[in-house]
Amino acid sequence: MVLFAAFQVRVTPLGAGEWQSRLEGESFFALIGGVAAAWPVAVRAQQPTLPVVGFINGEAAGALPSRAAAFRKGLNEAGCVEGQTVTVEYHWLDGHYERLPALLADLIRRRVDVIATPGSTAAALAAKAATETIPIVFGVAEDPVRLGLVASLLHPDGNATGINSFAQEVIAKRLELMHELLPNANRFAVLLNPANTSSFQVTSRVLQEAARSLGLEVMSYNAGTDAEIEAAFAAFSHKPVDALFIGPDAFFAGRGAQLAALAARGRIPASSSGREAVDAGLLMSYGTSFDDMFRQVGIYTGSILKGVKPAELPVLQSTKFEFVINLRTARSLGLDVSPMLLARADEVIE
Repeated sequence: MVLFAAFQVRVTPLGAGEWQSRLEGESFFALIGGVAAAWPVAVRAQQPTLPVVGFINGEAAGALPSRAAAFRKGLNEAGCVEGQTVTVEYHWLDGHYERLPALLADLIRRRVDVIATPGSTAAALAAKAATETIPIVFGVAEDPVRLGLVASLLHPDGNATGINSFAQEVIAKRLELMHELLPNANRFAVLLNPANTSSFQVTSRVLQEAARSLGLEVMSYNAGTDAEIEAAFAAFSHKPVDALFIGPDAFFAGRGAQLAALAARGRIPASSSGREAVDAGLLMSYGTSFDDMFRQVGIYTGSILKGVKPAELPVLQSTKFEFVINLRTARSLGLDVSPMLLARADEVIE
């Protein structure tokens, strides 16, 4: 819009008239200046608001930067760019799952466009219970049909879809690999986070069944804070164990360095579901490629932002698993790793 204004300034030799003309002129320029100053505000107001993704994960903020990077990569593959075409609000729980109800209530009140919960069954279940309209993209370790997240894998038939990473199969397989790596180990300690209810229950049940079939004894220890992790390791020394199985949990995933240091101090062969703790010095890991899962959740999130309905996106199943051995740690523990087992590893840290 173009503004036209006409004005006339009468200049007289009288002092009063002279001041009047100056005031009239200054009023006009003040008006023009005010209109000009208002233009940027008007332009900003007309800019479209970016869609918002509420991203929820149980890990600590900044503990594993590759996770968020993988999610952004998936968004990019779907044609969405964070900060340009979409805003992502990252909510890292650091194991405080009790924060979920208030967090989800806020996201739903503000009507975010998508809720993404990669690697957090607890967040996915809480989101599904809280909304039937806002799309949810999950990354869960258990069967999403059994959890009630979707009607079926091929036809989710609701507001949720995502990826399943086969927790039961992975848990049993990891214990089997530990038994193969440590043939003389019979007493296994299991570290679990009871705050992550679903993972706690599944891991406990599957490990008991797998241990029974292998003739092993498993003893559970609970931890949901740094201090409780320290206390659990102190308990191992009072009731000696041959090895440690760290349960799959986002809280533990962000404590790789702490867990590796405690295991080294107690000379305990230990395994985790993610490779990050093995990079820090833990003996071995076996599990889904978490970065790949976060990327897949990012792809589905971007697809939904582009207009695809969750019900039209079948639930994916993880196909990428990683078996990593830290040979330096094995040597420090006096372990001989068979060449056949090393050949089966996806990566050996020497």
